[in-house]
Amino acid sequence: MAAPEPEAPTTTAPTRAKDHSPWNWLLFIPIVVPLVPVFFNGDSPRVFGFPRFYWLQLAFILLGVGTTTLVYQMTKKRGGR
Repeated sequence: MAAPEPEAPTTTAPTRAKDHSPWNWLLFIPIVVPLVPVFFNGDSPRVFGFPRFYWLQLAFILLGVGTTTLVYQMTKKRGGR
């Protein structure tokens, strides 16, 4: 009597998350806004003695963090709801 053949392992490819939320479009804001040269064209206004270029870089970091946090909060999966 022949031994039964072992079943071939069924492997499924991991599926990618299909998150097509319109909130994700907001993530382009912190990418595009720092690329606009008109924001850097000048020395004034100065904040605490720092020229516009330096304090604007810090403002862009805060813009990126705020935008990313907003998109995350709006698109995260709520457990059980």
